[in-house]
Amino acid sequence: GTPQKHDPTFKGPIYNRGCTDVICCILLVVAIVGYVVVGIVAWTHGDPRKVIYPTDSRGQFCGQQGTANEKLKVKGFAAPLERIPTSSSPRSQICVSKCPDRYLTYLGAYSSPTPANLQYYQQFCVPEFDDLSKVRQAVRSGASSAGTTPSRAVARRCLPAIQANKGVIMVGNETTYDDGQGNRRNVTELLEGARKANMVLEMRQLAMKIFEDYTVSWYWIIIGLVIAMVASLIFIILLRYLAGIMVWVMIVMVILVLGYGIFHCYMEYAKLKGEAGSDVSLKDLGFQTDLRVYLHLRQTWLAFMIILCVVEVIIILLLIFLRKRILIAIALIKEASRAVGHIMMSLLFPLCTFFLLCLCIAYWASTAVFLSTSNEAVYKVFNETACQFSGQTCKPETFNTTNVSKLCPDAQCLFAFYGGETAFHKYLIVFQFFNVFMLFWLANFVIALGQVTLAGAFASYYWAFKKPDDMPAFPLFSAFGRALRYHTGSLAFGSLILAIIQVIRVTLEYLDHRLKAADNKFAKFLLGCLKCCFWCLEKFMKFLNRNAYIMIAVYGTNFCTSARNAFFLLMRNIIRVAVLDKVTDFLFFLGKLLIVGSVGVLAFFFFTQRIKLVQDTAPSLNYYWVPILTVIVGSYLIAHGFFSVYGMCVDTLFLCFLEDLERNDGSAEKPYFMSPNLKKLLKKRNKGRPDA
Repeated sequence: GTPQKHDPTFKGPIYNRGCTDVICCILLVVAIVGYVVVGIVAWTHGDPRKVIYPTDSRGQFCGQQGTANEKLKVKGFAAPLERIPTSSSPRSQICVSKCPDRYLTYLGAYSSPTPANLQYYQQFCVPEFDDLSKVRQAVRSGASSAGTTPSRAVARRCLPAIQANKGVIMVGNETTYDDGQGNRRNVTELLEGARKANMVLEMRQLAMKIFEDYTVSWYWIIIGLVIAMVASLIFIILLRYLAGIMVWVMIVMVILVLGYGIFHCYMEYAKLKGEAGSDVSLKDLGFQTDLRVYLHLRQTWLAFMIILCVVEVIIILLLIFLRKRILIAIALIKEASRAVGHIMMSLLFPLCTFFLLCLCIAYWASTAVFLSTSNEAVYKVFNETACQFSGQTCKPETFNTTNVSKLCPDAQCLFAFYGGETAFHKYLIVFQFFNVFMLFWLANFVIALGQVTLAGAFASYYWAFKKPDDMPAFPLFSAFGRALRYHTGSLAFGSLILAIIQVIRVTLEYLDHRLKAADNKFAKFLLGCLKCCFWCLEKFMKFLNRNAYIMIAVYGTNFCTSARNAFFLLMRNIIRVAVLDKVTDFLFFLGKLLIVGSVGVLAFFFFTQRIKLVQDTAPSLNYYWVPILTVIVGSYLIAHGFFSVYGMCVDTLFLCFLEDLERNDGSAEKPYFMSPNLKKLLKKRNKGRPDA
């Protein structure tokens, strides 16, 4: 690309700018309106009760207020419990007031001298069988089970209450049960369903204990997160003074470690001299599954030593030739710390981005739930004997007035499944896809808005000739207003490209999951290549978008122009880009490691009551790892939020620095805007100015 020429009117972020990428702005507004319409339609047709409440075979909710099943809060099975009810056996599910707590068969209840057993048994039949004399008919037709099994309510559903006693699987203190057909069965036949039930119960108990731990330790968790916030802020401030020391210490440590590696390889090489079998070449030995065999060969240690020597020489040569660029990177990092110090509100701005992202995710999740529950109850004709209407759809309220009930006397109109045949239900998958696509688009738009806002604020710091006197009064709010007023279209353009790539990646992951069982190696290979390519493309677009947003914030150009100018500017300074990127990555990694590690260790010693000064203050917990992990994850998120602001500041100052070098030459007409430290490092000065 062509280097930028000096513009005498340029004094930092341009205030007199126009709207960019208007078409993409209109497209985003139309998409958001369509997204709202989809949400309204989903909320109109959807019913989240289908997720919360179980239904019986007639599609009626169990335990729902204002319904016939209001007092029947759990779902039992009228069919034998070892059979899982399906849509082909719709009569097997009923709502009951409580799960059965005993073994009882129909024959046992019917032959019992007390009518209480038969009355108890009757409650596990469908409501139509209100006469005790009809219970036998209910068993024959499948409307009632041939026997009940002790069960427990799990997620409002009755599942066998299996327990283990000294390694023996039991249900109701029995190892076998009567299936109601005159056969004795082992309770292990119920094990699969009960295992899931026990898992749910154990998870519920675990959740309750975790909740109890949070109730007694939440304020200590908040204190730990505050400590992480303060530590992150202190680390950013200290970078102004210690960035150079930390970078050079890291470089020296790498050189020393490589030097020790070379020394260790030489000692192993010398120690193996004269030992039997140590002089065998790697070529003669061939491939061995036991890799320890290679450690007994002198040639192995000689190869390690040569590789480490080559790496050591390369690093030393890079330090010799890139020492000035490393110093520039350190100076920019120190300057970024000063910029953040002058715009302290920038450290709180990620909270705004986080809040908007939460709104996007909440809207997506609620719309997805309503869309997934917007299917209507479909009723079909079921009968015991042959009937030409079997399997056809029907309506329960008008079924008795149709010819079906006359031609097929034993036919019933029963709930089969949730579905629908309207245009809305036919395009339901399209609405779900649109919902996912809009999540990615809006999430990327929110992130882009945060990046442009921070870039505009930090650019106003760099292009202030007298820092911070020439800075605007509220640089962060000014940058936010410019981004929304003029560049919504550009942000929508960049986020749209990312959203398309991410949706393709999600689709490829779905196809990969579906093809795992297939034995098509070519398809798997092709899919793996596509996944790798789109992963690389997403990483590149994130890098390009980030720098394009900086150029948008500074110059007010459209997305394509900004992306092109940023790309060519970075390519003209590719070595500086690589050095700065690695130096900042190291410092951010070190900062996160120090903050998360120190706060995590402090939380561990506190919650395990190993600090004697506050031993009595620490709460008593069921699982001490609950608050510790919460503090560690929260500390990482806090540190990541602080360093994301700092990283945006470094990238913005770096691009402004490169533009400054290309546009200006230090003369009275073209003075440098960089800080005195950078000018001193580059041996540059502003001629004829008192701050030169």
